[in-house]
Amino acid sequence: MVQHETNLVVADNTGAKSVRVFHLCGGFYRKSAGIGDIVVVSVKDALPDGKAKKGDVCKAVIVRVKKEYQRPDGSFIRFDDNACVLINSDGTPRGTRVFGPVARELRDVRVAKHSGTIIK
Repeated sequence: MVQHETNLVVADNTGAKSVRVFHLCGGFYRKSAGIGDIVVVSVKDALPDGKAKKGDVCKAVIVRVKKEYQRPDGSFIRFDDNACVLINSDGTPRGTRVFGPVARELRDVRVAKHSGTIIK
């Protein structure tokens, strides 16, 4: 689960390397977010020639979390890191590629079509 002040790895080619969450979208009293949830982040570390610069505030969708969660069939899945993909205000990804595995639950989100590997 991702909370306020959580550091995330950026899993796309926007130039941002790490971001920090400072708002969870979807409710005023929301305490945590999981895969597929949208959060507002601040870029903490970025490549000098990337689209995203240090200090930029943007939205992101979470694609991987360390905390295991249960699928409807009863199986559990977890990942090695907490990662996100930066998105525009209309929900489309800012980058053109997604690095690393992406959960199957993101098939309905527009991020999944840009990913190379979808975990089954």
